[in-house]
Amino acid sequence: MTDSTTNILRSPVIAVMGHVDHGKSALLDYIRSTNVVELEAGGITQHVSAYEVEHEHEGVIKKITFLDTPGHEAFAKIRARGASVADIAILVVSAEEGVKPQTLDALRAIQKTGIPYVVAINKIDKPNANPNTTKASLIENEIYIEGMGGDIPFNEVSAKTGEGVSELLDTLLLVAELEELTGDTAIPAEGVVIEAHRDPKKGVAATLIIKNGSLRSGEYIVADNSLAPVRIFENFEGKSIKEASFSSPVRIIGFDSLPSVGSTFRAYQRKKDAELAKGTASSNRPVMTALHEEDERHLIPLIIKADATGTLEAIEHELLKLGNERIVINTILDGVGNVSESDIQTALASTHDVLVVAFNVGIDASARDIAMQNEKEIHSFNIIYKLSEWLDEVIKSRIPKMEMEEQIGAAKILMYFSSMKNKYVVGGKVKEGQVVKNRKVRIKRANELIGSGVIKELQSGKQSVDTINEGDEFGAQIEADIALEAGDIIECLEMVVK
Repeated sequence: MTDSTTNILRSPVIAVMGHVDHGKSALLDYIRSTNVVELEAGGITQHVSAYEVEHEHEGVIKKITFLDTPGHEAFAKIRARGASVADIAILVVSAEEGVKPQTLDALRAIQKTGIPYVVAINKIDKPNANPNTTKASLIENEIYIEGMGGDIPFNEVSAKTGEGVSELLDTLLLVAELEELTGDTAIPAEGVVIEAHRDPKKGVAATLIIKNGSLRSGEYIVADNSLAPVRIFENFEGKSIKEASFSSPVRIIGFDSLPSVGSTFRAYQRKKDAELAKGTASSNRPVMTALHEEDERHLIPLIIKADATGTLEAIEHELLKLGNERIVINTILDGVGNVSESDIQTALASTHDVLVVAFNVGIDASARDIAMQNEKEIHSFNIIYKLSEWLDEVIKSRIPKMEMEEQIGAAKILMYFSSMKNKYVVGGKVKEGQVVKNRKVRIKRANELIGSGVIKELQSGKQSVDTINEGDEFGAQIEADIALEAGDIIECLEMVVK
């Protein structure tokens, strides 16, 4: 703590992270003392949400802000941002399953930010729970907890019964005390945008975490190149407030455009100053990407509208996994809100067959009408892995056909008889598949590719044939770019379309 009377200890912001099914949301739900838990396995939590709770620690009521960072791997980018907003992280690990790959993914996101973390061994109420085995799993993965050769705090908890949760909160506050987190109440608020969406009735809304300073009604906020007057000003419970300070999650409605998730914001007392700041800011999120006609890969253009910027980030992360060397998905337009008539017009104006996707949003009546008139289908989804599966099938159906060589057989040259110019008369035996007259061959010697050729003549006994099958001997005339020898392997090829 400094000498300034306005610079005081602040409450910690906690990111709850870990495997998708290890009970992050259930733990938060218990901490909030509610009975509403979103199932993360199917209808997974798709936005970073923030909650503020109070906990009595050493006889004093203290506040803690929690971030519920999505646990599915599709949300790596959001999860990493969630950790960067936080002061401390909880790494949730199941007492039944121990450390999983996704646990390590979450750990890397924590370590990248350099913030301290606490391990919560959850589900100790389960019949198959084995905290000791889980601890061993942690050590095996170089997560050295207290009492087992390390200094990382841990608590055994049950999100179902609440056992150990109070002790976990105590641990978090102890870590926060060691971090000496402070803030200055006298300066204008600054912090991070953790969610943004377009409310059909109220306009553009954003959830913010104040990291320093104080925010008051009547001020102005600038995030990226988005500006909002602080008029509709709510706490995390949706209650109207007039003032908030550091570590508090707040919701501001009335931005003139959609701020980017993860962008920083600052408050200004005068509108003139805010407008000047907005004028010098630049958006860090491109909205539209042009189609690159020169790209050698086949393009599948996509227009996607979603319910929140966090969802768009998650979808973009998933799209990176799709496509291959012959085909690529190219998002030409994305945004938050319903599919509009303008979106459909953009799709129809393209010379490509543009896919239009509505994720967890509606479709404007005018957009639906023009789409029907032009037989343009709008594809609606509300679960990301379903969207991913569908796009994977689209990719398979649209992969351009290519002619390529495929090996259909291999034979070993047993005898060399004669040659004239570049034509060689040999005897051999088919080792696998078949060899076929007039087909190209690859020639290998000592497992090295040394040349190529074409089977010009093929005989079985003294009879000319078109095909020799596996296990049979043959005589052949092969036109080749290298002299054939006994012991060489010829691989017979045919052209196929795939």
